[in-house]
Amino acid sequence: MTGFSISWLDLREPADVKARSKLLAQEAIVWLENNSNGFDNILVDLGSGTGSTLRTLTTLGARNIIWRLVDNDGQLLDEALKRHSKHLLIEAYQADLTLIEELPFGGAKLVTASALFDLVSREFLDSLLETLSSQKTALYAALNYDGNIEWTPSHPLDAAVLKAFNQDQRKDKGFGKALGPDATEYLQQILESKNYKISTASSPWQLNATNYELVSELIEGIVGAVENDYGLIASDLTAWKEFRIAHASSGTCNLGHLDLLALPLQPKILL
Repeated sequence: MTGFSISWLDLREPADVKARSKLLAQEAIVWLENNSNGFDNILVDLGSGTGSTLRTLTTLGARNIIWRLVDNDGQLLDEALKRHSKHLLIEAYQADLTLIEELPFGGAKLVTASALFDLVSREFLDSLLETLSSQKTALYAALNYDGNIEWTPSHPLDAAVLKAFNQDQRKDKGFGKALGPDATEYLQQILESKNYKISTASSPWQLNATNYELVSELIEGIVGAVENDYGLIASDLTAWKEFRIAHASSGTCNLGHLDLLALPLQPKILL
């Protein structure tokens, strides 16, 4: 799996918090409260990083939860444990997320993942969702990239760079060929077939001069992703990067995400 640094996760967290659909997050919390007896509120957070999802949900009112934070990076898990109150019940699991049969889903009422599922393959999701549906576990999947980036001011190369970036998003990120911008649609398709109620909401980053550092890192990341394999002329790409950096403190960037909440439905009884 592609790794992420603490500094990058900290840099993006304010934009993530602002972007998330509060309605879906609160609906997930209410569902968990209504479907637990107070002793089995087990939530598994996949790719938990330093605990951004935990921080968001507790801020929105999540209480009395056993938090199982799962990540392949032990340093990120250590940081998550350092940052949170001893009053929270947190279990940290360092694990290879691709080994789904070894992940700690036992007894989980809700699984969460943020900015993860656009990195994974169809095969990974097929296996994961089969596991979750077999035990009627709900899923809250936030901040999945949707393939849309809009900049102001515009530049003639914007469309070509976006096309190349979206191609790169479908490359193997450690889970097989990634779904990239198709992740939310695929999640919805599979979960509906498994008798889940699906709700989705737009959760775009809406970045401006106050996000200068994040925008600058985003530009660097996009250029790094597309500079070699997608037929863009190096001098043109350099000009695009310089233009974008020059306007990072005055322009805007709207980067699209989608949030999804999937709640298991009771099976219909045929009379």
